[in-house]
Amino acid sequence: MFAETSSRYVTRNPEILSGEPIIIGTRTSVRAIVGLWRLGIMPEEILNHLPHLTLAQVFDALSFYLDHQAEINEYIERNRVPNELIHPSVKAILGTL
Repeated sequence: MFAETSSRYVTRNPEILSGEPIIIGTRTSVRAIVGLWRLGIMPEEILNHLPHLTLAQVFDALSFYLDHQAEINEYIERNRVPNELIHPSVKAILGTL
């Protein structure tokens, strides 16, 4: 098994999420953390959604994102749920679609 460490807490492992950047020792992608942050959730509050992470891991993931925005944005777009598949009640709660 090959794992490439990209920063203190971010790594890539071809056997986990096809090599997408993740937090070391987890299957949590940088994409997931950035997705919450883009919804306006403060880094400290991201821990409420991903309690297995530390604040240092969250900040490192966001720092990694800022250095690799094009790549992470591509992962986000590739994994985006099409609007027509989102249930109307979810759209109403989000109010952004």
